[in-house]
Amino acid sequence: MRTRVFNKKRRQQGWSLAEVMVAIVVLAIVFVSLFVAFSYGFTVIRSTREDLRATQILTQKIEGIRLCTYAQLSSCPTNFTDTYATLGNTNSSSLVYYGTITRGRNTDLPNGTSGYRDQVQLITVTVTWTTPGVSASDPAVTHTRSMQTESALYGLQNYLFGVTNSI
Repeated sequence: MRTRVFNKKRRQQGWSLAEVMVAIVVLAIVFVSLFVAFSYGFTVIRSTREDLRATQILTQKIEGIRLCTYAQLSSCPTNFTDTYATLGNTNSSSLVYYGTITRGRNTDLPNGTSGYRDQVQLITVTVTWTTPGVSASDPAVTHTRSMQTESALYGLQNYLFGVTNSI
């Protein structure tokens, strides 16, 4: 059986100070990059949640408007607010979404449709909210989203609710 003889000088070799310093610098860069990536990821998730909530609010309002008859549109509110608690149910961290509903004529109707141009309304729902800044150097950002739909005097709502037409 052969036994290995270790050289005492070889066994006592270690890392030099320069190698240790380079390793510390590399590890510091890796950890800083990791924390920056986490911070960016959380910011993107927060922004995506806010956009998704705005889209949900817009869809809810548009679907409610689509269920209204043409006559009921004149009594629809023009302004609304909706809140979204971002962290649990605490009121201190909730976002407030401010919305407006505007009605008007659709100027994009094709030519030859002037006979019913006055019987179609273009309805625009707009939501605005402000995202607070994370730090003093990060300013608050205001976002706006909007959706549009049309409502006709002799539209589908009349058939759903049994309103008779004079056609």
